[in-house]
Amino acid sequence: MALTDPLGDMLTRIRNGQQAKKDSVVSPASKLRARVLDVLQREGYIRGYSEEALGKHPGLRIELKYFEGQPAIKHVARVSKPGRRVYSGSKELPVVRNGLGITIVSTPRGVLSDAEAREQNVGGEVLAEVF
Repeated sequence: MALTDPLGDMLTRIRNGQQAKKDSVVSPASKLRARVLDVLQREGYIRGYSEEALGKHPGLRIELKYFEGQPAIKHVARVSKPGRRVYSGSKELPVVRNGLGITIVSTPRGVLSDAEAREQNVGGEVLAEVF
């Protein structure tokens, strides 16, 4: 079965895993997914991730993070979808929950959080918002 939105699938696996209080979840691997996980790890939303084999295909084991029994990620949503791409300049990047959350942006300099993109003065495709 072909996925039309692989990144959305990974974010849904993270959301479902945290609702079920899992320690970790597994998702098929791709460069974009790994870069998004790098941003989530830098910002403190997941403990980390590692590559492992899923049969004959590579996969990513994502270590979920909890704080006092509550998931570190309260909300994760895909902004730019395959049917409707959303782009933003560095000055117009959306602010999530008055700065408490982050926006994940795919820029020419790689996948960055909104704060990193503003600092480097680059815009791009708004992939997801997390808080």
